[in-house]
Order: sequence, then structure tokens, then C-alpha cells
Amino acid sequence: MRMTELIQKKRDGHELTKSEISWMIDNYTNDQIPDYQMSAWAMAVYFRGMTKTEIADLTMSMVASGVQIDLSEISGIKVDKHSTGGVGDKVTLILAPLVASFGVPVAKMSGRGLGHTGGTIDKLESIHGFQVEQSQTDFVKQVKEIGISVIGQSDDLVKADKLLYALRDVTATVDLIPLIASSIMSKKIAAGADSILLDVTVGSGAFMKNIDDARLLARTMVDLGNAVGRKTIAVITDMSQPLGTAIGNRLEIAESLAVLQGGGTADFRHFIAEIAQIMLSLAGLEKSIDEILANLSNGAALAKFKALITHQQGDFDELVNTPIHETKFSKIVKSQKSGYITAFDALAAGKLAMSAGAGRAVKSDSLDLDAGIHIFKKIGDKVAIGDPLFQIFYNKETFDVVTESQILLDNISISDEKISINDILEIIK
Repeated sequence: MRMTELIQKKRDGHELTKSEISWMIDNYTNDQIPDYQMSAWAMAVYFRGMTKTEIADLTMSMVASGVQIDLSEISGIKVDKHSTGGVGDKVTLILAPLVASFGVPVAKMSGRGLGHTGGTIDKLESIHGFQVEQSQTDFVKQVKEIGISVIGQSDDLVKADKLLYALRDVTATVDLIPLIASSIMSKKIAAGADSILLDVTVGSGAFMKNIDDARLLARTMVDLGNAVGRKTIAVITDMSQPLGTAIGNRLEIAESLAVLQGGGTADFRHFIAEIAQIMLSLAGLEKSIDEILANLSNGAALAKFKALITHQQGDFDELVNTPIHETKFSKIVKSQKSGYITAFDALAAGKLAMSAGAGRAVKSDSLDLDAGIHIFKKIGDKVAIGDPLFQIFYNKETFDVVTESQILLDNISISDEKISINDILEIIK
């Protein structure tokens, strides 16, 4: 078998066999296929696409390229959750302990942020002392003991995906639904959960910019999960504006803590409860929204969050007593109009937070864990001239806060008509 033959076959629109895909992934992972040939294949996929069978075969070949986590020691149905990313997306920080508070084990591996999208692991590392790395043995042991663990993705998990993603990133083939789906699902399947909840975000702050693409990606991933015996459900959620009221690592931890203490905005709490309801149902547990909201106010979810932090060497007392560290500089940006917020562009907000130091332009960039944005008003809120819209926190003396904040301000629309948006747009099973 030769790689040139597989490139030509896909270039001409033909379906690759399971053995051909397995051979390709195995040899690429073992440095027997050069990047330039894999790049040519990815570009052929860009123009010709992949069949459902090809995507499934690619996914499972990628799963086989690294270690697979065995969660069989943990009793009960293990449910995993993945988000395709967004701005202010701290859902896992609240959802994981909330679900665990109902006795459903949560054994989750999460990633870091890149560009305008934040990463759960970066946020957890803003908690003093928190350890995001664990051996597989300790990972399973912790879930058995306290019902929850959230760690960084193992370097040995789905080795082919790390190589292929890095290649796609520099060859303009990132936004390929077959390759996005196989990338996400190979990691979810290898992580060992019995059931999978997928949060597919759509809008300016997401990778999927329109509902049709989001729907296609969600459908593809749900079919992949179900085909290999993992009960899978996807929710398509709105990312046209930031999620919650905080963007930035320490700021999002503080907002998450507030929600777990019974605070936060009512609409955000309800959104989390809706997601939790679906995740619990995947574990065979049916709970009402009111029952789920109760665990956010009665201390049950907070207790799981505390257990998670302390078991992974984080300083919970310091977090509670000093939830936000002061930055050298901050700026409040006020409204220049009266009316109702009708747009608060998530991408512009994410880019502003990244420029302030809260995100990475490339993986090697260091983060300012205290930098970020607090949002005072969102879509549907009434504002008057002079009302605060958002506040920027930063430490970089070279940060041009006036110019950068104006870009976000220009992407906030205010009119006389009040509108509302739904956070959950569709559920795909």
C-alpha cells in the first residue's frame, strides 16, 4: 500500500476502506508518512468530503493510536461532556460538580484554550496549587473516592489526533467537519465514558458560525458515538454573545464559585440546570429543573467542587476568601446610547480578553490568569447613557485599552426594541 494511492483515491472522490484508513493512521503516527503527504490527503478531504463509514473508521483508527482509559472499576454509568468551545464557557466548572452531587461519577479530561476560546484546564490552574495532571490510576481512584476528577488530557491519548491537528492548523484544513468530528470523538471514546454529552456552540464566538454547520457536526458526532455503543446526545447552544458575565481564567472561576454558592444570574443558572438534566438522563437519572437548581443553592454541588479542588491540591479557602486577584489596571466602558442591548459580539469580546492577556494566540503563549472582562449588560438588558457595559482587567502596560475596548464597543448594538435569545437551540439524539 502506498500513500500516494490513497491521496489519489480520495482526490478522485472514492471511499477509502477500513484497512486503508487504519494503515494510513498507523504509519503516520509512526513517522512512516511525511507531513506533506498527510497534508495532501487532508486537502483532498476538504474538497471531496468523507462518507459516514470513512469517518467512523478514521475515528476508531485514531482511538487505537494511543492509550485508552479503563473506567470499569468505577461503579455506575460514567458520563462525559465536551464543548466545541466559546467565549466565557465555564460550564464544566459548574456542571461537573453539579452532576456529581447527584451520585453520577464524573471522570473528565479537559483541554486548554487557544485563540479567543478559553480552556477548562487553564481556568482550574488559576486556583492556587491545583494539579491538573494525574496518573490514570490516581484519576480512577479519585473518582471512586469522591465521584469527580477533572484533569488535563494525557499526551498518550489519541496520539494521531495531536499530530493531525497540528498539521491541519498550518494547512488551512481545521474547519473540516469530518476531521473535527473524528478529532473530538476519538478523544471522548478513548477517555472511557459510557455516555457522552456534546455541547456544539454556534455563533460569532464559536468555530461553527451557522446553524447548518453546527447541526451537521452534531449529527456526525452523535452518530459516531452511538455507532460504537456510547449513548450520545448533542445540544446546539448559542455563542453569539459571551456565556455568563465573566471572560478570563480567574474571573470565570469566581463566577462559577458564585453560581455554586447559589448566586449568579437566573438565566445562566437555568441554562446550567438544563444541560445537567440532559447529562443526568444519560446516566439513567431523571431530575426536574427545580431539583437540579436546588443542588446549586443547598450546598451539595459546592461540596463536590470543594472536594474536587482539595483532592487535586488546590487551596479552596484561598479561593473563597480571595476569588478575584486585583490587576494593575482596569477600565470600565460605559454606554453611549439608551435602549436595549440587541447584540454583544462574542468574538469581539473574546479577542479583547485575549489581547488583555487572558488567552493565547499560539499554544506557547503564557497567560495572565487574572486578566479578563466582566460584563454588566447583555442581550435583552435595558441601558441608559453612562451605564457600565463592561470592565477590562489587565496587567500589560503595552495594552492599548482605549483602541481595543472601542472595537468591542462598536460590536455592541443598542436599539429601542427588546429582544431575547435562547441558550439551547436544538437537541440532537
